[in-house]
Amino acid sequence: MTPIQTRSQPKVGQTAQLSRTITDSDIVLFTQISGDHNPLHYDTAAAKASRFGEIVVQGGVTSAILNAVVAEELPGPGTVFLNVNWDFKAPVRPGDVITGHVEVTEARADKPITKLRTSVVRDDGTVVLEGTAVCYTMDLGMGEDES
Repeated sequence: MTPIQTRSQPKVGQTAQLSRTITDSDIVLFTQISGDHNPLHYDTAAAKASRFGEIVVQGGVTSAILNAVVAEELPGPGTVFLNVNWDFKAPVRPGDVITGHVEVTEARADKPITKLRTSVVRDDGTVVLEGTAVCYTMDLGMGEDES
């Protein structure tokens, strides 16, 4: 019989967070995945002439920390986003440490659906992203060893 990983029901008010340092290679890797070659991410002169004044990372790099928080921490493994509503408030640059925060604001009893308040904060305390997300968490079957 295949064991099933089950999760406890998230509770309103529960929180979780994860942090990571943003690097130049994050820009390169995200560009390979997305095809986003915006000069604000690569061209020092273009970035310096912009309102940002220097190279900034793609918004997808910034928001990715929230993917990690929901998949690894709360609600946890088996979680996918159903809906996100995010406002990007400030830039993130290589070298910044960002922390993704989630807080459960609603947890349905009839389905594994959770609504979260979300934010990403730079190490200087600046909120760079905030908004909400709705997640669905499925139980994960732990596959049997086929060897």
